[in-house]
Amino acid sequence: MKRILLTFLFLVPLLALAQEKIDKTNGIFYKISLSTTLGINEDYTIADDDSGTLIEPSAYFINNTLGFKFDERSSIGLNFEYNWHSESGLHFFPAYLNFKYNLIDDDDSLFIRAGYGRFLNLGKTFEKGTFYKIGSGVEIFDGDSDNSILLGLDFTRKRFGFRQQDKLSSVSIFLEFCVF
Repeated sequence: MKRILLTFLFLVPLLALAQEKIDKTNGIFYKISLSTTLGINEDYTIADDDSGTLIEPSAYFINNTLGFKFDERSSIGLNFEYNWHSESGLHFFPAYLNFKYNLIDDDDSLFIRAGYGRFLNLGKTFEKGTFYKIGSGVEIFDGDSDNSILLGLDFTRKRFGFRQQDKLSSVSIFLEFCVF
């Protein structure tokens, strides 16, 4: 009886490792993102090396997403993001839901996405208000796993201040890493 049990204990893990990899089509995922908004340096001159570069970052964004993938094409995510606009000194911390849809479902996918949410009240330095985001990009999958890298552009519109009269629009470049 002991031999049968020991054989079973060693054989089952070997059989599990020998199985073909099953592609996951739905489930929970985590994504981290870094993005920036690029602006024109108004102090730049061609002849002056001390004036910096013509294009420089004007805002920085760090995003964490916990989401659910419904199938190969669609997913929804809950996002928490820190936004710092260095030129104006504004800080935002939006919490929002977004929806992503893959237009092309291949080894690498072309996608569009949209999100809407509110700024969390984390203190006096953070603005209160609402915002929405739309974007598109490409998702590049790792060859042996379901993890991916996303590259693209997002358009963001923020409304904040007294009765949300202040508005800030930006286009940002993003780089994201998704673990599925």
